[in-house]
Amino acid sequence: MTLTLTVSDEVRALVPGFTHVAVEAHGLVNGPSTDASSALLDDAARRLAVRLAGRAPHEDPHMAAWRQAYTAFGSKPSRTRNSAEALAKRALSEAGLPRINLLVDVYNAISVARLVPVGGEDIDRIEGGMRLVRATGEEDFVTVAGGEQVIEHPDAGEIVWRDEAGVTCRRWNWRQGPRTRLTEETVSAIFLLESLAPMPVADVGSAAEELADLLEKFSPGARIEVRPPAS
Repeated sequence: MTLTLTVSDEVRALVPGFTHVAVEAHGLVNGPSTDASSALLDDAARRLAVRLAGRAPHEDPHMAAWRQAYTAFGSKPSRTRNSAEALAKRALSEAGLPRINLLVDVYNAISVARLVPVGGEDIDRIEGGMRLVRATGEEDFVTVAGGEQVIEHPDAGEIVWRDEAGVTCRRWNWRQGPRTRLTEETVSAIFLLESLAPMPVADVGSAAEELADLLEKFSPGARIEVRPPAS
């Protein structure tokens, strides 16, 4: 069954020019990071450096647009960076990109190389469809702090992804909750690539196709669908 993704009218009104492309995959094989997935991340960091040509990630026009979007819903973008900018900063640092697991490495590589926020959610852990909404401030966001499970609540007006059980990702694409993240047991996933003007819609579509090709490479035989761009 195809997972439903909905963008609320409130979000569309606040941040016009938003587009997302979803890649839905079933029959995936995940596991620990490998030499091949590590090499993907190293190559992504090289591609990023060429793309930026000495600029800081936030100076890229697409990242600048995300900073404006975060400011629009009351977040401080220099403190809570969108996922692509945060990963790009790590890619350019001495520490480099983290190795998480095979599937996360693959989508992080696309995010860094293309400088576009990409998220991955375990479909089997999602309750109902997923919605991009402005939070009331009463929603539950289950996370981990100090090794213990804690429940946070988003700020009122904050843009969040949520399902029927609660918030799955805070501040649009800043922090994913552990409930739906991709683990080594994940076999079905939805990958979401999110872009804002001035990034051409064709570019985010191309990034989604590259991600789909990599998923097929690492999980031969997986059933993969790239959905048309949506707003």
